Amino acid sequence: MKIFKGKAFFFKSIIFQIFLVLIIAVVSVNFWEDRMYDVMVNKSSSLRQGSDEIALIVIDNKSIESYRWPWARSLYGEIIDYLNKYTKAKVIVFDFIITGLDRERPESSDKFFFEKVNESNNFITGFMAQTESYKDEIIRAEYDKAFKNKFSIEINEKISKNKFLSDIISKNKFLSDIYEKIFGTSPNIYKSLTVMPKEYFKVQKYAGSVNFNLDDINAVLRSSNDLIKYNGNYYPSLTLRAYMLANNADKLTITNKNIIVDKTGLKIPVTIDQSNVQHDIKFYRQIDGKEYSHNYTPAIDIINSYRLIKQGKKPLIDPSFFDNKIVIIGGNSLATEDVLQTPISVKQPGIDVQATVLENFLQKDFMYPLSDTQNLLIILLMCIITFILIRTLSFLQSLLSILFVGVVYFIICIFAFNNNITPLVITPLAVQLSTMIFGYSYRFILEGKNKEKIQNAMGKYLSQDIMKNVVQNIDDIKLGGKKSNLTVLFSDIRGFTSMSEKMTAEEVSMILNEYFSEMEPIVTKYNGVINKFIGDAVMAIFGEPVQDINHPQNAVKCAYEMLKKVEYLREKWLFEGKPKIEIGIGINTGEAFVGNIGSQNRLEYTVIGDTVNLASRIEGYNKVYKTNLLISSSTYAQVSDMVDVIKIADVSIRGKSKKMDIYEVLKLSD
Repeated sequence: MKIFKGKAFFFKSIIFQIFLVLIIAVVSVNFWEDRMYDVMVNKSSSLRQGSDEIALIVIDNKSIESYRWPWARSLYGEIIDYLNKYTKAKVIVFDFIITGLDRERPESSDKFFFEKVNESNNFITGFMAQTESYKDEIIRAEYDKAFKNKFSIEINEKISKNKFLSDIISKNKFLSDIYEKIFGTSPNIYKSLTVMPKEYFKVQKYAGSVNFNLDDINAVLRSSNDLIKYNGNYYPSLTLRAYMLANNADKLTITNKNIIVDKTGLKIPVTIDQSNVQHDIKFYRQIDGKEYSHNYTPAIDIINSYRLIKQGKKPLIDPSFFDNKIVIIGGNSLATEDVLQTPISVKQPGIDVQATVLENFLQKDFMYPLSDTQNLLIILLMCIITFILIRTLSFLQSLLSILFVGVVYFIICIFAFNNNITPLVITPLAVQLSTMIFGYSYRFILEGKNKEKIQNAMGKYLSQDIMKNVVQNIDDIKLGGKKSNLTVLFSDIRGFTSMSEKMTAEEVSMILNEYFSEMEPIVTKYNGVINKFIGDAVMAIFGEPVQDINHPQNAVKCAYEMLKKVEYLREKWLFEGKPKIEIGIGINTGEAFVGNIGSQNRLEYTVIGDTVNLASRIEGYNKVYKTNLLISSSTYAQVSDMVDVIKIADVSIRGKSKKMDIYEVLKLSD
């Protein structure tokens, strides 16, 4: 049939596969990916207690048992007065929205509360942007203007032209209405703000939004709205405003990828979607099944402590506990249930979510989602690899190889999530599966014709028996290799043998695994390949099999970054009560044999030669000269313009008849 002949069939098949991939990708992203994201985040979330820089005051069941809900506002006033008079709290975050006066107790309740808010210079109240319009346009004009004048912050926009176009449309009501009629949605999804009572609005100094966007299908919270865009202006979230106030920052810079707090340099990786600028929340799992990941105190204990202090008695809660902390006041009880479904909990208290977002800012601890372009490249790569494997390997080999690639990708995703990077997980695997089905279908359709062509062609040159053997064993891996100029790096942990004798096998394994996990990406970053792990030592090669004419320079850069990473690990491990470590690194450049050695049944890709031996021996001299990074003269000749060194002359190297010079690398030159 003509449909199976020539290039036409190939291109038609490719078009069909692209169409199939698009359908699978759309279905996967919309129905499967979020659920897998939740699983990966749950398994990779840190199991630890939240930062001591944050404290929660919660109106919990215990507090509600003492005073029925809704509370008199004077009780809030007592909490605020306690924090202002008796503690040195940095910021007071009020995770409530006040939209009306206390009609039952206006004088005794609201007045006292408003007075205490007015006396506070570090109080932040909550507000919410809404998708419904104001009922009264006069209120809209007056309130929006007053709100902007009082709570707006300085924003430096550095975003692309298409974002500026969206901004122009959103600010112009006429253009916004046209946009909504054409596309069925408005670039301004927020149409109003919660209106505070005049008395409450008057005493406020700071405000932050409490808007959270939940997934439409499963109602799961995964991201935080750090900025909301209303009426052409940006307003920070409650937590971002708290972070800014705690650091005396009053200006933000927005780019297509980041919010930058100019005072501290904090970079928040964000996505910009219509009226929201949001980041994926880095969650922390609660320790021992606790309800909160951060320290919390029942609100009633604060109120009772406040009253005891005023009576000259010892308080239940020592006020110094709140010194230099950002305090978040919120509710979570049977009467005031404020819970959200998140990847780590079906019912995570809203106040704890706020604390978690604030923790992200304080610790600069964020999830970094891959861009659409990066995810698309991964999908294309999975398609290409799968198709190549099917086309080049036998059925069983290709099937096992594809399965291996899928497993490796899934392991890479686990590693990525553990390191706060969030790629698509299911979609590339689903696309791989569709490509596999397509590839085998394509292969089986053409296989008969291809075999016939091969047999007809080879039958003209070879006997039928030889021809059949060649066809059946078309894939062949041979022993052998080549000589190549490359750079070899050896690194070794100092005194690890004696150190490991004092630890259990599990502790040794954990330290080595964490150490190797940190070193491997650095080697890969500089086009190196870890040839083998030898106990606590690492052997890496540069220049082969990854071709790189700058392999000496990259090897030295790699070593320098490894030492920097060890400094970080040393501080981290000392904090965790683990032993202090030092490493030594030796580097040599020269010619060596590189390739496959072994037998027909067991191969190993490795490097052999004097270049390798010399690198190992140079590394050993770190112990003699109390250094960390030594390089040979052949390496130094290649990198002399990029390093500051101390020359160590006339060193006797075992196995060498002549003495030679080696160099201690102090730092990389500017």
